[in-house]
Amino acid sequence: MASGFFAILDDVAALLDDVAAMSKIATKKTAGILGDDLAVNAEKASGFVSKRELPVLWAITKGSLLNKIIILPIAFLLSAFLPWAVTVILVLGGVYLAFEGAEKIYEFFVPHEHAHAVVEMEEISEEEILEMEKTKVKSAIVTDFILSIEIVIIALGAVIKEPLVTQIGVVSVVALLATVGVYGIVALIVRMDEFGFRLINLNEEDDSISDKIGHFFVNALPKVIKALSVIGTIALLLVSGGIFVHNIDFFHHLLPNVPSILVEFGVGLAVGFVALLLFMAFKKVFFKTT
Repeated sequence: MASGFFAILDDVAALLDDVAAMSKIATKKTAGILGDDLAVNAEKASGFVSKRELPVLWAITKGSLLNKIIILPIAFLLSAFLPWAVTVILVLGGVYLAFEGAEKIYEFFVPHEHAHAVVEMEEISEEEILEMEKTKVKSAIVTDFILSIEIVIIALGAVIKEPLVTQIGVVSVVALLATVGVYGIVALIVRMDEFGFRLINLNEEDDSISDKIGHFFVNALPKVIKALSVIGTIALLLVSGGIFVHNIDFFHHLLPNVPSILVEFGVGLAVGFVALLLFMAFKKVFFKTT
């Protein structure tokens, strides 16, 4: 009886060890998406009144957790009954990631002209402010849903050959880390300027050490968000390229003597711009015929 109990404990310990080891691998594979997720959510969570930033971020975090509660069971069912569908979704997700990365590069070098509308300044009621917050929160949750699908599928693709119990453990850990880690860091980022202002107002002296540190944090916030956007774009292309290289034989054997990171970036960039050109052509034809 006792030996059976300890055998179960040994099996559980072995399973947890496998989950921990595979979680590290899966987390590395989703790092690119997490970087983009971080950049997107840092941008969406900023721009609110200071006292509303954390409540808004908490609302988005709860929405993100709900997204993963919906996505995870569907992903595990696919893995159990249609494992080939995981690879198909993974590749399709890779095309979307590559498209998103290429689109960001295109918009940087070929910026769109935005119509300038004259807006009359008027006071906004508290109800209108809360309604605007709800709209931004919904938009952020929808974006998170798309990114969550990508994170879960990429993590699942990394352990697709493992037993189902290990898959459930690993992907659930990655999903939880993605939510807690990303939104925890986002909270720190969006409060950087508030922390800076507190340091500036710490004393009445001019050009004190606290003033210098405070101005540094205030001025750093927009630069941090912009840097995250650039890093996220590069990561999108690397992750998407990695998906194609590891799941499509043609790309897997392409340029064997070139470092894999360059091949993955090049493949992601190429597929992204092909997808972008097709999208633009379709959009042009569609709008011409309507």
